[in-house]
Amino acid sequence: MKTYGLIGYPLSHSFSKGFFTKKFEAENITGHQYETFPIPAITEFPGLLAQHPDLCGLNVTIPYKEQVIPYLDELSDAAARIGAVNCIRFKDGRKKGFNTDVIGFRNSLQPLLQPYHNRALVLGTGGAAKAVMYALQELNIPYTVVSRNAGDDTIAYSSLNEQMMETHTVIINTTPLGMYPNIHECPDIPYQYISSHHLLYDLVYNPPETMFLQKGLAQGAVTKNGHEMLILQAEASWDIWNEQ
Repeated sequence: MKTYGLIGYPLSHSFSKGFFTKKFEAENITGHQYETFPIPAITEFPGLLAQHPDLCGLNVTIPYKEQVIPYLDELSDAAARIGAVNCIRFKDGRKKGFNTDVIGFRNSLQPLLQPYHNRALVLGTGGAAKAVMYALQELNIPYTVVSRNAGDDTIAYSSLNEQMMETHTVIINTTPLGMYPNIHECPDIPYQYISSHHLLYDLVYNPPETMFLQKGLAQGAVTKNGHEMLILQAEASWDIWNEQ
């Protein structure tokens, strides 16, 4: 039995297990299983591998996309540049980290882009934000990172004024704000300055329409949740695990 799985903590709402279980059934892929491995600390990762020597591939989610890197033998070029891993391939006794979030995000965002979508705000600074920034660089879209506290490369939410909002027409939420069960939360941005020229993208997919997206829709913006990104990154992971 070939085993694949997901590490993270907690894992009460796992898209990946449902996706791959359905994929194996629909495509008649036998002898494969996908499990969830909620590990409370990344230090438990070596023990998990020892318990499951049949692992062929893993996905990685919050909070381990960056923490897992020291435990790997090598990284793909993109994962090394991004500094975050969401996919691990086990091959010939080596553990190699990849980032398929960047593929999922870029390929789901690109069809929505208009000529006036030429500057972005990235809300959040975690592992997912790093993949988003890398994709925006690939798409030649300059971006500004927004965090709770201003830093060398970030601005604070309190700095977002009318001019910033009008000139940054793509706004991407990479934080968990608004994710089930905290569906009434949303990033603290001045939504009154959003217009029909804005594109709001939320990496959260549960609920399908977060408060962030609802507030954008109310202002006439185009909106997109993270569901297609998840499907595309999962398929990209499957391709990586099965490369010959």
